Amino acid sequence: MSEVRHVPPELSSFVGRAAELAAIGELVAAGEVAAGGVLSLVGPGGCGKTRLAIRVCHDQAESWPDGVVWVSLEHEPDGNQVVHRIAEALDILLPAGSDPLPALTLGLRDREQLIVLDNCEQVLDGVAHAIAAIRAGCPRVGVLATSRATLGVDGERVWRVPAMDLSDALELFLERTRTTERAAATGPDARARARRVCDRLDRLPLALELAARWAGTLSLAQIADSLSDPYALLADGVRTAPFRQQTLAGSMRWSHDLLDPDEQVLFRRLGGFEPGFTADAVVELAALEALPGGQVPPERRLAALRGLVDKSLVVADPTGPVARYRMLGVIRAYALARLADAEESELVRDRHLDLQLSLLERLAPLLETDKDSWRMRVAAEYLNLRAAVEWGLSRVDPTRGRRLAAGMAWLWHLGSNGTDGVRLLRLAAERGSGERTPLQAQVLVSLALVVDTNLPGGERYEVARAALDLAAEVGAPAAGRLARSLVGVGLHGSDLGRARAEAVRARDEAAQAGDGFVADASGALVGLVHLLRDEHREAIDHLEPALDGLLRRGDRGVASSSLGWLALATARSGELRRAGELAERAVATAEPLRDFHRTGMARSVLAEIRVLQGRIEDAAAALDPIDRLLADSDDPAFIPGWERIKATLALHQGQPYEAVQWCRREGRWQAEPTDDALTPETRLVLATALRESGDRAAAGQVLAALADSPLARDMPRVRAGGLEQQALLADPTDPERGLALHHEAMRIRAERGLVLECINSLESLARLALRRGAAVPAGVLVGAAERARSQAGAPPDSPLRGPAEPGSARLAEPAVREAIERGRAMELAAAVGYAARSRGPRRRPDSGWASLTPAERSVVGLAVRGLSNPEIAARLFMSRGTVKTHLGHVYAKLQVANRTELARVAASNAADPG
Repeated sequence: MSEVRHVPPELSSFVGRAAELAAIGELVAAGEVAAGGVLSLVGPGGCGKTRLAIRVCHDQAESWPDGVVWVSLEHEPDGNQVVHRIAEALDILLPAGSDPLPALTLGLRDREQLIVLDNCEQVLDGVAHAIAAIRAGCPRVGVLATSRATLGVDGERVWRVPAMDLSDALELFLERTRTTERAAATGPDARARARRVCDRLDRLPLALELAARWAGTLSLAQIADSLSDPYALLADGVRTAPFRQQTLAGSMRWSHDLLDPDEQVLFRRLGGFEPGFTADAVVELAALEALPGGQVPPERRLAALRGLVDKSLVVADPTGPVARYRMLGVIRAYALARLADAEESELVRDRHLDLQLSLLERLAPLLETDKDSWRMRVAAEYLNLRAAVEWGLSRVDPTRGRRLAAGMAWLWHLGSNGTDGVRLLRLAAERGSGERTPLQAQVLVSLALVVDTNLPGGERYEVARAALDLAAEVGAPAAGRLARSLVGVGLHGSDLGRARAEAVRARDEAAQAGDGFVADASGALVGLVHLLRDEHREAIDHLEPALDGLLRRGDRGVASSSLGWLALATARSGELRRAGELAERAVATAEPLRDFHRTGMARSVLAEIRVLQGRIEDAAAALDPIDRLLADSDDPAFIPGWERIKATLALHQGQPYEAVQWCRREGRWQAEPTDDALTPETRLVLATALRESGDRAAAGQVLAALADSPLARDMPRVRAGGLEQQALLADPTDPERGLALHHEAMRIRAERGLVLECINSLESLARLALRRGAAVPAGVLVGAAERARSQAGAPPDSPLRGPAEPGSARLAEPAVREAIERGRAMELAAAVGYAARSRGPRRRPDSGWASLTPAERSVVGLAVRGLSNPEIAARLFMSRGTVKTHLGHVYAKLQVANRTELARVAASNAADPG
């Protein structure tokens, strides 16, 4: 059995690291080390290098016929003594007074052995000379080294020891807490609290072990909260550990003392960078005029950075187009402490702010030509940019912070960090409160731009309006053009006419000024207004040319939304196949943004198209990526249409109660959410869900309020849908009223060319005809609806064929089947005309009791029983304004002046069924 000599004992259990052990073990047993190579385990203090090496020695001893020998260098400060320490561990005698290396290699020449050199960083030159001699003269001897810095020898294979993965870190921390006198790691929330500790300590084993010692004194939540200053909490450790590992500060001090003076200067100043910086940024920071603590000479700047990487104080990631660097959090905290000791903190942060401003100024031209490239390059620097904004806004003169915040607006508009943008731009606007300057106009329009994709409600309109007024006052035309377009965006949820007017003016002004983005974005907004008004041909005519410009410039945010609107306009025109293709393109355009708002909107549109195509599972699949992201997010995301399509899916899956909840979730942004705060489209889905759940009274109230909404009255599809739902709520004893409402809904739909909704109307009227026993007319309508379904790309079979449908069996009768075939020969417009004619003429006189419509008679019946207008509205599921209108018509037709006279006329005609 192979011997394992001088390997330190493991005084506590070894936790995790299975993947690391497997990778290192493979190299030690059969890889480069077995062929006389050198494997160095390199990493910062406390990352677990020694523990990994100890475990590898035990696991791989059988691979080495002459065993494994451990050589501890932790207490050796003299590089000239390294050879002697190796010889002592190997029991090789060295001659006095001469070069010891030949004797060492002579003693090792015939051995097949693994030598482990632990803690090499303070004696690198001595280690390098010894390894070079061993490699030259002992081809079957392998070397495994642990060091905070690379060895710098030929043939060295550097294996950087990573932080523990999360599951291993949690297991280590929780196990160590259980060894304390009063273990704190119990209960169902222990892992969640422990995760906060692990994340704050970068999952470094030493730091976790030291933190776990507090578990008998503090709760896990208190430990995590205390780690804002890890060096204060982790100042006490195991007295038997090496001195450099008794405290976290001791471990860091040991690494810091190994740096040369230039590296020490650069180390502390790099603490001013957030994780993720480039070599160019380091050079620029060092190239600024000398700070009181000294300047790193130009020829030493990159060399000092490389030295920090080699010594495991900076982590390099060379995998991207440009290498990036970062410090682990606990290392950066130490660097910041040294920066404060040198009294350079404010100066370095000011320099850092200037660097970020310079970066945005250099990249600004890309906003006009290649917004994708701008976004990706700025996003890579996001943590540094955000920190610089926060620092700039905290200064006595916040001008630079406000400029930087305004310059980042597009990143916050397009990306997933919009809540940061809203917070910081609000602060920037507040710091400039009362200013009448172009900068304040730019800050306000930037805030409106970011609010647009992150918050619903009126703030975007109010801020955009203020920006527009200020831009006009101070002569900032570019800010004014974007502000006017955003004013139009803010109005589209309340006043479509004003929204269109502002969008048209913004488009025309931008086109004249050569502002391509605002011109195209405003043109797309005009198209959206036409879509909401169900003027689909006009919507398409405005959206298509706007899309050309947006896509050509890489403005994928507005472009993806515009593709979604074009998909909806196309679907409602009856071209579901083409609409599906456009919706898929909208998703593909939005997804590189990796945001919630645009990607969520695009996926919501795709899901809506899939529902219209009858592909319910595909609709759910379209939403699934956003659903999973939202489940893991603490912040509510503003995704227009998402809650509504989730509710629509729930209805199709037979879950009306869940649909009600989804609809009302749309109003969660309100301080006191009400149904009236929902969009008209969502209120219509809510009324449907309430009706299907059995709450007919609540459904009627929602429909009554919807009928009173000025915005809904400008949206024919919603208005017709409301009438259809009122028809389904109508009193069964008054079938004429329900029939009248269905016909009015069909008339509106036909007027606006709402193909899919006209199909719904035909099927609703066919259902009523079947219930009345008029199976042949019903067959004609079913056949026409099925033809229209097939042409539109909807599911070909009418739902009236379902076994649960009353009267569906009659569709199989020969005469009805013949009628279905006649219907299949009809174009949709002809079928709508047939349906209208089949109702028969309404031969009512112009005045007198016989002139009253069924709806008017229903109102009269309740009025003469003493019900007030609001009570009548609630009972008949109509708005108060509709009740008032009906009574006005009744009074004129019957030539009465009040309810008393009305009651007398009604009583005298009580026997007339009309």
